[in-house]
Amino acid sequence: MLNLDLRTIILMSGILAVLLAVVMLSVRLSHGKTLKGLGQWAVAPLLVSVATFLLGARGQIPDFISILGANVLLLAGVLLFHFGTRSFFELRPSYRFWLPIMLLALPLLVWFSVIEPDFNARVQLVCFLWVCILLANARVIWRHGPEDFATRYTVIVLLMHATIIVLRLLATLLPIPNEGLFMPTRVQTIYVVGNALMIIAFAVGLILLTAARLRGELEQLASRDSLTGAMTRRVLIGAGEQELARCRRHGRHMALLVMDVDHFKAINDTHGHQTGDRVLVDLVVRMASLLRRPDLLARFGGEEFVLLLPETLQDEAVRVAERIRAKVAEPQEGLPAITVSIGVTSNRPDDATLDTVLARADRALYQAKLEGRNRIAVA
Repeated sequence: MLNLDLRTIILMSGILAVLLAVVMLSVRLSHGKTLKGLGQWAVAPLLVSVATFLLGARGQIPDFISILGANVLLLAGVLLFHFGTRSFFELRPSYRFWLPIMLLALPLLVWFSVIEPDFNARVQLVCFLWVCILLANARVIWRHGPEDFATRYTVIVLLMHATIIVLRLLATLLPIPNEGLFMPTRVQTIYVVGNALMIIAFAVGLILLTAARLRGELEQLASRDSLTGAMTRRVLIGAGEQELARCRRHGRHMALLVMDVDHFKAINDTHGHQTGDRVLVDLVVRMASLLRRPDLLARFGGEEFVLLLPETLQDEAVRVAERIRAKVAEPQEGLPAITVSIGVTSNRPDDATLDTVLARADRALYQAKLEGRNRIAVA
C-alpha cells in the first residue's frame, strides 16, 4: 500500500467540498426560484469542509474541537444533503425523524470523544449514522428521480460510499493495532481516499440531477402554453402526425376536435384582457377534467383549441365534444358565461397529412358558428 499522507488527503477533501458548495451556490443564485433544495446542497458541503479542516488540524487545536466538533459538523452536513434531496424532489424534509436520532447520538459522541475517549467506538457510531443517512438519500433519489443516467449514477455513488463506510465500521471490530485517524493502515487509507473520491463523484451526481431537472423544465416550457398550461401547437402537430401514421399502418382510428370560444373579443372588450385570460385558464381546467390520459389538448392561438383523441371513432368524438360543450356552458363563479363551438372529424384512409384532417375539422367549426354557435358540427 502506498504511504499516503492522510492528513493532506483529508484537507484536500475539504477543499473539494468547498468547490462543490460554490457550484451549488451559483446554481441556486441562477435557478433558486424554480429548483428547491439547492440552498441545503450549497450549505451542506461547507459544513463537511469545515469538519474535514478540523479533522486535519488534529493535534494543532484542542481535541474537543477537532474531534467532537468535526464529527458533529460532518453528520450535520451529510444530513443536510439528505434534507436538500428531499426538498429537491418536493418532499417535506424529515426533521421529526432525524433530529431526535441526532440528539440521542450526541451524548454518546461526547462520551466517546471527551469523557472516555474511544476511537473505535466513536468511528462505529459516526459510521453507522453516516451509512443510514446515505442509504436514506439513495432511496429518495431512486424512488423520486427520473429514470435516467443521472439518477442511476448518483444512487450507485451513494451505495459505493455507504459500502466504504460499512467496511470501515466492520474494521473496528478486528484487532488492528496502532489504529488512529492518521495511521496509514490499509483500512484507514482506503477509508480516507475513498471518502475523497466519493465527494467528487457525488458532486458530479448532484450536478447531473440539477441539469436533468433544468432540462426537463425547459422542455416543459417549450411544450406547454405559458398561460393555460395546454400543449403548444408544435407539440400537437408532432403528436398528431405520429398518431395519423400509426392509424394508417394498423387501420386504427383517431379524432380531432377544433374548438373556439364564442364572442371572445366581446369578453375582452367588456371585462378586460385579464378576465379574458382567466376565462381561458378556467376553460382548459374544465376541459382537462373530462379527458383520458392519452388525449392531447393544445392551444392553437388566441381562443382556439384543438383536441387529439387517439383510438376514437367519430361517434365517440361527438359524445366527447358534447360533454365539453355542456361543461363549458355551466356558470362559473367570478367569471363571465361562455360557450364554445366545436368542429369534429376523424381520420380517413386517404388522409396524407395531419393538415388535411385539421382543415376538415376547421371547416366543421366554421359550420357550427354559421349555425348559431354553442353547438357541434361534424365534417
